[in-house]
Amino acid sequence: MKSMYEQLPSILPEEILHMWHTLTEEVDRLYDVDRIWNKGFGDWAIEYKYRRGGKTLCTFYAKDGAADLLITLGKAEREKFDAIRDSLSADIKELYENTKTYHDGKWLWIPLESELRSDDIISILKIKRRPNRK
Repeated sequence: MKSMYEQLPSILPEEILHMWHTLTEEVDRLYDVDRIWNKGFGDWAIEYKYRRGGKTLCTFYAKDGAADLLITLGKAEREKFDAIRDSLSADIKELYENTKTYHDGKWLWIPLESELRSDDIISILKIKRRPNRK
């Protein structure tokens, strides 16, 4: 049976798979965190979570033809987001504005699409946790 990682090319279009790899390689370069593969929930076939010390940095989800990255921002992190807002793309700012705020924060479901700027996503992750690799 194929591992979840080996299943990705058969379920994701090439441009989404490229974005997945671009982002995961950058997270791997910046962060020393646990990497956890799980079966997804609902329509999601695969879950790939970056976690350390009981806290999740981000989670990638994949299903047939699509992938999203989930980043949850609490109150202090939303204040930091506001401080860098002007440096982010219009797409990310619009996604942020259209995301409902829950009691535990904003759950940003970011579709992995080729027009997204990976540097925007990395900037948001740096709000969550300062990189711990050089």
